[in-house]
Amino acid sequence: MSHFWNQRFAEPGYKYGTAPNAFLQAESPRLPPGGRVLVPGDGEGRNGVWLAQQGLQVCSVDSSQVGLDKARALAAGRGVSLDIEAGDLEVWAPMPGTWDALVLVFVHLPSAFRAGAHRRLARGLAPGGVVIVEAFHPDQIGRTSGGPKDLDMLYTLAQLRDDFASLCDELVGWEGEVLLDEGPGHQGPGCVTRYVGRRRGG
Repeated sequence: MSHFWNQRFAEPGYKYGTAPNAFLQAESPRLPPGGRVLVPGDGEGRNGVWLAQQGLQVCSVDSSQVGLDKARALAAGRGVSLDIEAGDLEVWAPMPGTWDALVLVFVHLPSAFRAGAHRRLARGLAPGGVVIVEAFHPDQIGRTSGGPKDLDMLYTLAQLRDDFASLCDELVGWEGEVLLDEGPGHQGPGCVTRYVGRRRGG
């Protein structure tokens, strides 16, 4: 998988632009000022860098070294500090109970380990911490606005609810059509699933 993303990110420019994801922007008021935010699958860093610009302490994790290098360059260009870590989400795990927020924007994992990875990442949240997810829905198949071409890697709201239900209380759950404008990689009408949850406890 890292080879695939290394190839994709090796193209000139930023595949998904340098502006943050629109849903993340809309939900960002839920994040505590100066809080610690974990951004797995951050790719070229557009979301992690934007969060750092908002004064948050951010750790971006990705399996693509090319993506991580671009994230470093973007952070340097914007004058912000970003913790960057190489990690394969099939096995990578955060320190439990230490993060104020978990941001998963178009992080598509195969069903063989998706639920386990989501729970492992959610266990990294401190009590009251927030998870924000946007992913492509199975109805995205056949559209040209981006996303995996494999149904196994697309998420329904029911799947996300099931993945996080044992750890989080749902705050937002939605699936439907949006207009995407995120670099050359995500353009036009798309069908997405959105989920926000709050870690129980505390």
